[in-house]
Amino acid sequence: MNVNADTHGVAPGQCRVDEHRLHRRLFLKGLTGGTAAAVTSFSGLFHNPVFAAEAKRAQKRCILLWLCGAPSQFETWDPKPGRPSSGPFGSIPTRIPGVHFSSLMPRCASIADKLNIVRSMKTAQPEHFQAINLLQRGNPERAGFTRPTLGSALSHALGQLDSPIPNFVFIDPIPGGNEFETFKAGNWTGWVGAEHAPVRVGGDYSKMIGAATDALPQNDRESRERLRRFLTAKFERDRGSVAARSQNAAFERMRGMAASAELFDVNRLPAHDRERYGPGAFAQHTLMARHLVENGAPFVMVANGMCWDNHVFQHEIHQMLVPELDRVLFHLITDLEQRGLLDSTLVVAMGEFGRTPWLNPARGRDHYPNAWSLMMTGCGLKRGVVTGATDADGVDVIEKPYNEQNLFATIFTALGIDPHGEYELPGMPTFHRVEDRAEPIRDLLA
Repeated sequence: MNVNADTHGVAPGQCRVDEHRLHRRLFLKGLTGGTAAAVTSFSGLFHNPVFAAEAKRAQKRCILLWLCGAPSQFETWDPKPGRPSSGPFGSIPTRIPGVHFSSLMPRCASIADKLNIVRSMKTAQPEHFQAINLLQRGNPERAGFTRPTLGSALSHALGQLDSPIPNFVFIDPIPGGNEFETFKAGNWTGWVGAEHAPVRVGGDYSKMIGAATDALPQNDRESRERLRRFLTAKFERDRGSVAARSQNAAFERMRGMAASAELFDVNRLPAHDRERYGPGAFAQHTLMARHLVENGAPFVMVANGMCWDNHVFQHEIHQMLVPELDRVLFHLITDLEQRGLLDSTLVVAMGEFGRTPWLNPARGRDHYPNAWSLMMTGCGLKRGVVTGATDADGVDVIEKPYNEQNLFATIFTALGIDPHGEYELPGMPTFHRVEDRAEPIRDLLA
C-alpha cells in the first residue's frame, strides 16, 4: 500500500527526527484560576475500621494505563489472521464466544469475560503531541482556553482537597522519554486550578517524596506547617491572590506526599505480588497504582515512556511488550476483583491512537487514528462486551465509530459523574465536561 510523503519528506503517521522534542505549536497557557469548590472532610468517620473498609469499597476511583506511543490493535485486541494487515502471531479464542485476541495475550483471553473491548475508536489527530492532548482532555481544543486533563477533572469531581492521599497521581518512570515532559501545571489542570495538578512519581520527581519526609524533624515540620498555612491562607484571602492559591496548593500536595510516602514504596509490598506482576517498571508501577487506589487515591495514571511507538521492527518489539501488558492486566483485574474493588474501580488501558494496517519499509507500523482499539472495565460497566468493528483488514471502522468525546462521556458516566455537567466558571464561556452532548458508549454501561 502506497503512502505519500508530506512536504517535510515524512509519510503521514511517521515521526520526524525532532517530533518528541520540538512541536509545531505549544500548549496554550490556559487559566489556572477559578475558585475550588469547598469539600467537606469525612476523615473523622474513618476512625471506625468497619466504616472505613466499606467506604473504601464504595468510593469511585480510576486507573488509567497510558500506553505511550500507541500499541498496535492487530497485535492486541483486534487481530486479523490471514489478512495482509496481520502480523505473524495469529489469534486465539477468548472466554467470549466468537471473539479472538492476539495470540500474544493468553492471560487476557482467559479473563475476556471480565473485560470490555472497544474496537472502533476513530479520532482526528495523527501526531503524538496533538493526539495525547486530545485523548487526555476528551474534547477538541478551543482557542484561548486549556481544558483540564482527565486526571484533573476527576480530582475536581471525586477528590477531597484535605485528603492525605493525593487526588491525582501520575506515575511516569521515564519523565524525559515521552510527550508529558512538556506538560506544566496549567497544561494539566486548565481552569480547575492548581489544587488538581498531579503528584508525579518517577525519575527526579520521586526524589521529592524523600525531600518531603526527610527535610525536617516531625515536630518542627508540623509547627512550621501550621504557621505557613495560617500566614499564606491569610495572604490569599486578603489579597485574592491566584498565585498564592497555587503556591498553597503545591505545599498541600507536598504535605500529602509526606503523609502517604510509604504508599509510593513498592518494595514494601509483598514479594509475591512484585514477582507476579513482573520486574519491569511498567509492571511494578501498575502494582503501585493498585496499592494507591486500595488506600483511597481517586485517580492514578501509569505511563511507560514511548516504547509502543514502533516505526521499526514492529513485530519484534510487540513480541516483547504485549506479553508484559497481558500479564499486568491479568493480575490487576484479578486482584481488584478478589479485593472487592473492581465494582468501584474503572480501569482503562489505551494509547493515543493505533497503528497502520500496513508495514513501512523499516518493518514498523506508523501512526493510525482512523480505526483503533482500547480496553476498559470495572466500575459502572458491563463486562465481556466487545463493541464496534473494523473491516477485514482493519483499515476503517464499519460499525459504531466512537471518538474521544464518547470515551470521556463513558468514563464520567461509569464513575457516577454527569458527563454534560457545566463547569462553574464566572466570567468565562460555558464549558461542559463533555461538549456537544456526546453520548457515552451505551453498549458498555451497566
